[in-house]
Amino acid sequence: MNSYKIEPSKIEAMSFEIIEREAGPHGWTPFQWSVVRRLVHASADFDYVRDLFISPGAVEAGVAALKEGARIITDTNMCATGINISRKGLLSNKVECLIEREEVKKAAAESSLTRAMGAVDIALIETKSFGPGTIWVFGNAPTALFRLLERLSADPLLNRPRLVVGLPVGFVNALESKMALKQSNLSYFITNLSRKGGSNVAAAAVNALAALAVEGQGA
Repeated sequence: MNSYKIEPSKIEAMSFEIIEREAGPHGWTPFQWSVVRRLVHASADFDYVRDLFISPGAVEAGVAALKEGARIITDTNMCATGINISRKGLLSNKVECLIEREEVKKAAAESSLTRAMGAVDIALIETKSFGPGTIWVFGNAPTALFRLLERLSADPLLNRPRLVVGLPVGFVNALESKMALKQSNLSYFITNLSRKGGSNVAAAAVNALAALAVEGQGA
């Protein structure tokens, strides 16, 4: 019964050792593997080793955006809470979820939009002049991811995302929204081609990028 009494500082290291051992051969670059491994760690699901898709240069773009102070917009408060961006006080990116904003609630009530979609519209207005750009993170609401892609496609003057992390979970339109992201003209994104995802894994992807930024790697 004493075998479970492990020092907290050793648990993560032991977990990563298990992941490295059980993941088997893969074709990820070292920087990409830092992200994939963190998603496996957050979910205990090795499917991410096989079905995650990281567009060329996406890790480097995400790390650079974090270093330059890019704002992070999430689709849920749970995702925002899970992003540990203030690593050792070296990163100061603002993390926001707008879904509880009164103007978002009002817009959703007066239209056919979900609140998650309305939050995307408000965020696009607010980030229009935001110098370092925006990292968009979706872990729960495929409608929000679809809305972002729709708005960007319709208006070429909108600021392009520095990075999109598209990992919404679910049975209705989750996979479809990820396929739309993969087929979009956006340059830098992280997604997976399955129904799996969630706020925890979406936040884990950003945390992996933050770790690389703090360590001075990936860009």
